[in-house]
Amino acid sequence: MEDSPAWEPEPWGSSGGWPAPREARTGPGPPSPLPTPGPSLSSVLNELPSAATLRFRGPGVLPWGALEEKEDRQRSIQAFAESAPKEMQEPCPSRELPWPMQARRAHRQRHARDQVAQGSGSRTAHWALLLRRSKEKVREGLRTMQPWAWTLKRIGGQFGAGTESYFSLLRFLLLLNVLASVLTICMILLPTWLEGAPPGPPAPNASALCGFYNPHPQGLVAFSTQLFNLLSGEGFLEWSPLFYGFFPPRPHLAITYLCSVFAIGLLYLLLILHRSVSGLKQTLLAESGALTSYSHRVFSAWDFGLSGEVHVRLRQRIIHYELQVELEEAVVRRRAAVRTLGQEATVWLVRLLLNLVVLALLGAAFYGVYWATGATVELQERPLVQEMPLLKLVVDYLPSIFISVVNFVLPPVFSLIAPLEGYTRSRQIVFILLRTVFLRLASLVVLLLSLWNQITCAGDAEAVACKTCGYNYKELPCWETRLGQEMYKLLLFDLLTGLAVILLIQFPRKLLCGLCPGALGRFARTQEFQVPDEVLGLIYAQTVVWVGSFFCPLLPLLNTAKFLLLFYLKKLTLFSTCSPASRTFRASTVNFFFPLVLLLGLAISAVPVLYSIFLIPPSKLCGPFRGQSSIWAEIPNSICTLPQTVQNFLFFLGTQAFAVPLLLISSILMAYTVALANSYGRLISELKHQIETEAQNKVFLAQRAVALSSANGTL
Repeated sequence: MEDSPAWEPEPWGSSGGWPAPREARTGPGPPSPLPTPGPSLSSVLNELPSAATLRFRGPGVLPWGALEEKEDRQRSIQAFAESAPKEMQEPCPSRELPWPMQARRAHRQRHARDQVAQGSGSRTAHWALLLRRSKEKVREGLRTMQPWAWTLKRIGGQFGAGTESYFSLLRFLLLLNVLASVLTICMILLPTWLEGAPPGPPAPNASALCGFYNPHPQGLVAFSTQLFNLLSGEGFLEWSPLFYGFFPPRPHLAITYLCSVFAIGLLYLLLILHRSVSGLKQTLLAESGALTSYSHRVFSAWDFGLSGEVHVRLRQRIIHYELQVELEEAVVRRRAAVRTLGQEATVWLVRLLLNLVVLALLGAAFYGVYWATGATVELQERPLVQEMPLLKLVVDYLPSIFISVVNFVLPPVFSLIAPLEGYTRSRQIVFILLRTVFLRLASLVVLLLSLWNQITCAGDAEAVACKTCGYNYKELPCWETRLGQEMYKLLLFDLLTGLAVILLIQFPRKLLCGLCPGALGRFARTQEFQVPDEVLGLIYAQTVVWVGSFFCPLLPLLNTAKFLLLFYLKKLTLFSTCSPASRTFRASTVNFFFPLVLLLGLAISAVPVLYSIFLIPPSKLCGPFRGQSSIWAEIPNSICTLPQTVQNFLFFLGTQAFAVPLLLISSILMAYTVALANSYGRLISELKHQIETEAQNKVFLAQRAVALSSANGTL
């Protein structure tokens, strides 16, 4: 393809903004018999009023007629690097920038501050100016180098914004796990080795009041047994940095171990809340109808800064999917508006019956998970199971197998039930997500309750097995490691299940659809990417990591590798075996709902972790908190070693004298924020009413003008 010539835009407004009329351009004399060459297409497009209302996209955006890009990352970085020094040296006047009025005003104010700083001659002001400009350039550079930006753009253009939201969530969760892994390495692994090499496991003959603990098997170990240990987290992995029991009882390590859990949890909470707030803004705009009208899609959705056939085609597909969503939901709402009272009663009766079916399926699934967890303990004690390593591995994975089977079978059933309820496609996605997340997270809760019954003797502290040490030391001498092993097996089995589905179901189905043109090929038909099931799989895996990260510190690192592998596998599956969805849905709804479900998973995972920290006594034979009455007891003991002034201040933070004023101040700020939001809401409602009134006035005046014109013509 030939390169288009370089083009330099003329300053907007330099010649009055609008082209002069033909008489003014040709002069007062007689017209010339030969036509003069007119302006180029790019210059005409630049003089359009719409060219002056382009939204600001930052430096590095190429104008009309620029070279087509195969991959826009390298070109955008190069254009960014070339345009940055020019903008820093010679700022363009605000009125000549093709930006909205708000962006022009901000640019003019920033330019005025820069001139004041330069005129003052102060070295501090000069460095502040350079620092602010550097921050802006670094922010733009980080946004340009965002990973997988081009891949997500291709997915959104070819498969819709709903599928793109899944990969965006996967990228976000990958970032969370990377940050958690870095904090774990810095706060747990490095202090463990900086204070000296950790001691080995307890001696085989060592015994104490709470029994004995021997994680390493004696004698030669077969290769098959080593492989099974790798899959179950036992044997050589049980006494390794992967699990809680490996870390020695050192005071500084215990503090950093516990503080890392709270620091990582707070980081998770802040990042998810930030993403939820941004998604809430998009959802409110979408539901309010301000950005969902057809006129917005037709007249304002096009990006005039696009260059290259690939980008233009992707943008066309995105607009096509948005219009398709609007039309489908408008049809459903129109049908719902014309229903009679009898039809409405029938619809609600069908919804009631379908929800009863869903509750019955969920109840059966939860009972099955509880039975599988209890049967695992009974089967592990049988001699036949202990003699056969493969059978023992299957018994160890029995809860994970049952949970995976339930999560594989019931979500497609929920997807078949949702269209029968008569909701819009976006509402159907929300209901499928709610039911599936309840299934997955509640199954995990049932598993944790079963393990809690085994650890604490069903909460009976006076039971024979739990009376001596506060936990069931005979069956679980290191209960923290056992809980970490269960989460490790859930994560590993979820990865193996995903690989099996891709290799044994999706790829053979694609081959069958392409090689069999008859009835068998139509039966196999091209598959679509099921966004609700895939998203809930991510949230379930992340919740397992949140529950097990305290008992298995390297679980976030393993989940990072899993999500990285999953991204490329899902991308390969999407482009090679899936077709665009026949029915799309609004992405703004799920962009808010996904982080909301993540917050729910974070809250559920915090309950067993905090319960273990505050109420269950730690194991007496393993872990950094051995010998303490509770895991949290290490914090008050460490505070007592600080200076008296620091102790008084820290203990003051836990008294009512600090908590009551803090609660009052928070209540006042919350009430002020709510009142301010209500006032803004009323102001927005009044402005909308004024806009509607002005529109009615214009229609009335137009009708009167037409009527007067008709009357004058008749006369």
